[in-house]
Amino acid sequence: MTSTLRDRLSGYPRQFWILFFGQLVSAIGMSLVWPFMTIYVREKLDVSLTVVGLVLAANSGAGLVSQVIGGPLVDRFGRKIAMAVSLGSRSVIMMSLGLAGTLHSFVALIILSGFCGSLFNPALNAMVADMVEPEKRIESYGLMRIVSNLGIAIGPAIGGFIATRSYLVSFAAAAFASAFYFLVILFFTKETKPTTSTSDSDTAQATQGYGRLVRDVPFLAFCITLGVMGIAYAQVMTILPVYIKDQYQIVESQYGLIMATNAAMVVLFQYPVAKLLKRVALAPALSVGSLFVAIGLGTVAVSSTFSMFLLSMIVVTVGELIFAPSSTAFVADVAPETMRGRYMGVYGMSFGLSFGLAPAVGGMINDSLSPVLVWYSMAAVALLTAVVFLLIGKQTRTERLPVEPVACGVAAASAAESPHPFSSEERCSRAQSSLE
Repeated sequence: MTSTLRDRLSGYPRQFWILFFGQLVSAIGMSLVWPFMTIYVREKLDVSLTVVGLVLAANSGAGLVSQVIGGPLVDRFGRKIAMAVSLGSRSVIMMSLGLAGTLHSFVALIILSGFCGSLFNPALNAMVADMVEPEKRIESYGLMRIVSNLGIAIGPAIGGFIATRSYLVSFAAAAFASAFYFLVILFFTKETKPTTSTSDSDTAQATQGYGRLVRDVPFLAFCITLGVMGIAYAQVMTILPVYIKDQYQIVESQYGLIMATNAAMVVLFQYPVAKLLKRVALAPALSVGSLFVAIGLGTVAVSSTFSMFLLSMIVVTVGELIFAPSSTAFVADVAPETMRGRYMGVYGMSFGLSFGLAPAVGGMINDSLSPVLVWYSMAAVALLTAVVFLLIGKQTRTERLPVEPVACGVAAASAAESPHPFSSEERCSRAQSSLE
């Protein structure tokens, strides 16, 4: 078993592992700060939780704009320069955030942070795709996700300890981590942007519009439901640290352990849970994941001790482990083969928008109504999405085009001999393409 694992890992280029370990350092550095950002902004600038939510929403909004603009820039100017610019600017911005003394300067910096930081993601994903052959890309992105979550598991535990003593040191450490990764990218990686030009047909296909997607009502309903679900889920990442400190005097270091538990569970259990989910239809899996999130958010409302809040996070994380891979697989399943990129892009934007809106929604409920009502209302929202996902699943199955049984049977039989971790529908589609 050890030799098999060694053989699988040795199949990746050296530069992939440079990025892998760079991601670990970067994730640790950024998670020293971000889990405690709501507390820092509220205490440092003495503003309401609603204002805090709007500030963080501005960061997310800038990141969404950056994602849209960054993709074409990465393809035109290259992956390495985009990654270096993102990391270098992020290092300067992190240090400046620790020194910012007014709301206006902080807002300007937080918007710049969202824009510059988000330039990195499309560049990294493109570089991995350039380096790794198609049959290993899913595993490659999985490894990047695991190492990022490992960093998120380590960072908050350290960051919570530092934050109780000096937030400036936390920002300085985050700036150092980004600067380190910047130097690694600059001196130890090579540009991987393909130099071959694309054909006219490839160019035409790549520039097709969104007309068919806009007419795909079940998919749009799925994205809206996903966004609403994301607003509910994101409360534990944004509002929870302020809530437990203000209401129950649970300090940053303890919340750091709660966040570390979330990330550790993802690292340890995401792959086994994903294997189990292969036996379950996607719509019920989405519904069950939402149900666990609803239960977890509901238990926050009746919790009052560190151990109870930790248990709430564990329940929410179980929902995340079910929900995250199921939602991505759902999009891959319903998307036309020539439009998967656009479907995945809209899917990603729906989640990004929800995380941007979540602090503002939670903050307004907290300030205008009642702190505990945040958790009761968001639990109800998650419970509602569990029902809606089941309804969307039924509608989507009626809208999907059937695959020809003969071709699919041959295709599935030939594809079953391959170790690719695709669903049966994906293997069928790929094998059909090879037959044609």
